[in-house]
Amino acid sequence: MRGNFLKGYCGKILMVDLSDSTFEEIEIPDVIYEHFLSGVGLGAYILYKYIPQGADPLGPKNILGFVSGLLTGTGSFMTGRWLAVCKSPLTGGFGDANCGGTFSPALKQSGYDGIFFKGQAPTPKMLFIDNNGPQLLDASDLWGLDTVATEAAINQKVTTNKKLAIATIGPAGEHQSLIAGISNDGGRMAARSGVGTVMGSKKLKAVVLAGSKMIRSQDPQTLKAISRDYARKIKAANLPSLASGAMLPMMGKSMVATDKAIPIDGMLSTAIIKKWGTGFTNTMGMTMGDTPVKNWKGSVVDFPHRKYRHMNPDQIQKHETKKYHCYSCVIGCGGVCDINGISKGRFSHTHKPEYETVAAFGSLLLNKDRDSIFIINELLNRGGMDSISAGNTIAFAMECYEKGWLSPEVTGGLDLTWGNTEAIVTLVEQMIAGVGFGAILQHGVKKASAILGLESAPLAIHAGGQEPGMHDPRLDPILGIHYSCDPTPGRHTIGAGSYYTYMRIWEDVTWAPKVKLGEDKNDEYEANNQVGLKSMINACIKQILDGSGGCFFALVSGLNHFKLFDYLNAATGWQKTANEYMTIGLRMQTLRQAFNVREGINPRDFKMNPRLSGNPPLTTGPLKGKSFDLDAMMSVHYQFMGWDKKTGIPTKTALEDLGFCDLEMEGVTHG
Repeated sequence: MRGNFLKGYCGKILMVDLSDSTFEEIEIPDVIYEHFLSGVGLGAYILYKYIPQGADPLGPKNILGFVSGLLTGTGSFMTGRWLAVCKSPLTGGFGDANCGGTFSPALKQSGYDGIFFKGQAPTPKMLFIDNNGPQLLDASDLWGLDTVATEAAINQKVTTNKKLAIATIGPAGEHQSLIAGISNDGGRMAARSGVGTVMGSKKLKAVVLAGSKMIRSQDPQTLKAISRDYARKIKAANLPSLASGAMLPMMGKSMVATDKAIPIDGMLSTAIIKKWGTGFTNTMGMTMGDTPVKNWKGSVVDFPHRKYRHMNPDQIQKHETKKYHCYSCVIGCGGVCDINGISKGRFSHTHKPEYETVAAFGSLLLNKDRDSIFIINELLNRGGMDSISAGNTIAFAMECYEKGWLSPEVTGGLDLTWGNTEAIVTLVEQMIAGVGFGAILQHGVKKASAILGLESAPLAIHAGGQEPGMHDPRLDPILGIHYSCDPTPGRHTIGAGSYYTYMRIWEDVTWAPKVKLGEDKNDEYEANNQVGLKSMINACIKQILDGSGGCFFALVSGLNHFKLFDYLNAATGWQKTANEYMTIGLRMQTLRQAFNVREGINPRDFKMNPRLSGNPPLTTGPLKGKSFDLDAMMSVHYQFMGWDKKTGIPTKTALEDLGFCDLEMEGVTHG
């Protein structure tokens, strides 16, 4: 740590050149942290600075980074997230994937805010760091193992006094499936953007951390006081003891029964997540219209209660043997489920399936077999593949099969009729291994559609090459803006109108519009200034969260409870206002957008499949007839971001106002 300042960050990164097995420690000036925080902001800064324009995402010039948050390890709660960053092979632009577990603090305890890899190793390697420094070790004996087996083998192979933090790829990353992710903690996935694909291209099997260096902050007493107050509120946030999963479909119906806004304290969402984790949406989302059905063309009419009742989170939690928390978490949404009987001895347990996986392999495919989803969940976690992308891709194939565009000869004899559980499980296995018909699907819907022909393109549901999360923009159009306008498109955790309401940011940011009781929610279907401002605020606060290592569930518990800005000031001593932090978030998001433009991406090309904006509208279900003008919505978002309204390219004025004058912005044509 330079000087006498203790600001929550380490002040340096490690750059590993895999081509020649060398290491370089790079000091990061304080001003960079003030401009970009750490986490995704530091990752964007390093990628923009060190990746040459036009680099092949799967070539030696791409850089893969593992970054921790500025608040991780400072005594703040809900700040144990880490990110993998790279140039995405899936979209060709900025890529990042967010993950929990225990890996984030281990990064900083190794002495670095981030570890970055360039070059390509000639043979499989594993990075090991303890208090003696970094080493690249041979990992040839690990190549070919799944993620869980890899962690077990490393724990046998490496002797240390401290529990190891391990991030690794599985077979999907090894053979460079474009939808491969990175696993830690036995199957917790940093799944999106193809980050595991890049790791595989570099022949990097695992990153293993065992450092124990101190993480210090400016004002630990204030940090403790904020955390104590937040923990007290979380402890008190509970549902009635009689609350059961049977009530969730009724809650979903009630939430769409009115077109009027009803601001709800975010602690209600926390109470629900404490009880069920993300699984509460399994059934509630069906009656709201939030959960996609039949490759996004169906509704609850196609997957009615007699089918979706099998996804009741109470039924899933009957298999739960242990709950767990990520590092510094006081909510505890995770769990471990016993599936030995379900899998007939193939797997002893799996992480409790997240909503995204349940929906992607349930309603999206018309698959009512809950037991199969437990098995698919473990297959994907072990294989190291993104469940969101995998489910969307199989849904695409099933619709092509329904239309007669795929024959059993092409599918290798697989009957891809909707809901065929056996075929779905087989396809997952094939995609992970890169064999059979799965070899065509292993790179996601955009690539699969290109292989199958242009006729299939309208059925390929993606935004800029990345498949969308399991939340429907026809219910929440601001979500559609973020699917289409974020530099990493198709992401459901960037922002939405509902998220905006929950986080109550207007209590901190003076210019943020307040959501008032009785407002017409239909206004969010129009490209007006309120929509543009809300979507801009969503994008900026999410960057601050990801730069801090914060959990999304803390954000939606409400910034009136989760004192993110106060946490940052206590850790760093900066004493910035909430408004000033929002400028930092805008700067981070703009740098990510500038990276994409430099790499030749037309931001408008990230526009999501028109099916998701109600073109054509659904004819059944709670979202019947709902649609919006996505082009106009994108324009108003760009305008409030300070990007050119027509192109989405950051304007020269915006770049200058954000202090990018000294940053080489070569390749960026200003809007």
